[in-house]
Amino acid sequence: MRKNIITVILLLMTLYSKANKDSGYANVNGLKMYYEVYGEGKPIVLLHGSFMNIAMNWLQVIPILAQTHKVIVPELQGHGHTKDIAREFSYEAMADDVSGLLKLLKVDSADILGYSMGGGVAFQVAVRHPEQVRRLIILSGTYAHNGWWPDVEASFATMNAEMFKGSPIQTQYESYGNDPAQFPAWVKKVLSIDVKPYDWSKEVKNIKAPILMIIGDADGVQYEHALELFRAKGGGRMGDLHGLPKSRLAILPGTTHIGMMVHTDYWIPMVNEFLTSDLNPTPPMF
Repeated sequence: MRKNIITVILLLMTLYSKANKDSGYANVNGLKMYYEVYGEGKPIVLLHGSFMNIAMNWLQVIPILAQTHKVIVPELQGHGHTKDIAREFSYEAMADDVSGLLKLLKVDSADILGYSMGGGVAFQVAVRHPEQVRRLIILSGTYAHNGWWPDVEASFATMNAEMFKGSPIQTQYESYGNDPAQFPAWVKKVLSIDVKPYDWSKEVKNIKAPILMIIGDADGVQYEHALELFRAKGGGRMGDLHGLPKSRLAILPGTTHIGMMVHTDYWIPMVNEFLTSDLNPTPPMF
């Protein structure tokens, strides 16, 4: 089994490294944001989670989505090739960075997919720049700080660099030329985005773009949090009688927060179907 997993990973790494891509840096809001672009078709933007970068977060995803989409993958403030600047970490600021990148790439509207921290950024792109968002996909993300299970929310304040010592996160941080002595300060700054309370419930429920929210049944996101948004977007009624809502909710079995990036075979088909469907709300029986 382990040999098979390693073989698959090596194959994906080969596909990722050989995929046709454009890459560069975009000067947005004082930030020199690194990005990569793969494939052709309707544009989709992938927004990574905390401490991640393009390769760590999207290795399994890019080769598949790039077969049918133009995949735009930035590295957010202080992550990967994108160096940090003298600006606090905030979902709002990073959403404005993504908006600026799309304008520079002359992309009028795109589908936005965000994972974890990237999910929060994706919500804010749709809130602050609705004209740039066609459809929104949130993987294991929240729109309010209390959307996490209480023990998860409490853990953000206790995490520190020691927990990541010797991990791929530290290795990747140093591989991009960052000062190893600054690693603890970087970890603290990244965590700061979730230590501060936030609640965008009203704004997110008013998003016009269709939303697909996906969480794991053993995720850090509370079921009720996802259900609250789904109900606000038209869920909670029998589709055979009233038609399907344009937004969707999926709870994946046997899937943790980190496992969301392992079980891509669960959710990539859901994402592809959501992006290509006409989302006709007519009841199937009619």
